[in-house]
Amino acid sequence: MTGSREEHLVELVDEDGTPTGSVSVREAHEAPGRLHRAFSVLLLDDAGRVLLQQRAAAKTRFPLRWANSCCGHPAPGQPLPEAANRRLREELGVGPVPLTPCGVYLYRADDPATGRVEFEYDHVLRGALSTATPLLPDDAEVADVRWMTPAEVLAELATDPTRYAPWLGGVLRRLIGSGAAAGTSDPAGASDVAGMSNAAEVAERSGGR
Repeated sequence: MTGSREEHLVELVDEDGTPTGSVSVREAHEAPGRLHRAFSVLLLDDAGRVLLQQRAAAKTRFPLRWANSCCGHPAPGQPLPEAANRRLREELGVGPVPLTPCGVYLYRADDPATGRVEFEYDHVLRGALSTATPLLPDDAEVADVRWMTPAEVLAELATDPTRYAPWLGGVLRRLIGSGAAAGTSDPAGASDVAGMSNAAEVAERSGGR
């Protein structure tokens, strides 16, 4: 994230998502953190795989961790689809993409490497993207990309969570709960994925990441 983006305004909210004011990105992420509105986008291909991005080394929070397709903050009062598609263009060079809400994930995570804090009322959004769509990642934002099934991601989160952003397990759980994740049409497969997701979320809340 560039210095100028650190001065963009984010919308502060209470735990019900009601706006309470605004501060800069930088202020919102200084310890102990201030609860603010955010979004996490999950792009799925025809096989139900999720596009993951590895956050660039220059990121001020959780650099080089693997995360969902795109993250960001709407400006105060800005519609979520508009804000999310802006970041999809900026980070991955794709869009606009129709986006569907999958729920909200409220979480707090401290970054031991940078001292910054994520304390977010995170709207989870999903969209479809063909693997034939060209990706044009901005190397200031994205170090790498790859496609994985939700079950594969959650299995890796259970064995090596430090490679991943601390919000990813909870974001995937919202996707799975919406019925949009690969494998959830099969009751046994859905149970296995949900179990891994629950374990991942316990690790997040314990501060293990």
